[in-house]
Amino acid sequence: MPKFNFYKMASKKELKKDLNDRFGEIIDGALINQEANSDDSTSKTEQLVDDIIAEFDQLIEQINKKDTENRGKHLKSVRESMNKKADEFIERLNNL
Repeated sequence: MPKFNFYKMASKKELKKDLNDRFGEIIDGALINQEANSDDSTSKTEQLVDDIIAEFDQLIEQINKKDTENRGKHLKSVRESMNKKADEFIERLNNL
């Protein structure tokens, strides 16, 4: 009977879910801010959303990377990177 390691799968799955939730909320906030404010912030908002999507794609690639020596340590560093970038995006959103 094969043994399954549910911890690694759940950790990877949870990390992807957290990434999607955090970045999705920031994009929602940017779009709400765009609707509430004048048209001069449209280009800044679009640039922010484009940057968020590009970073999302990079982080998904890192999460799916298979040739890592220590998977747990790698996912922890991806989570730290995600949190740092999310904070930067929130700061940019607040300055729009």
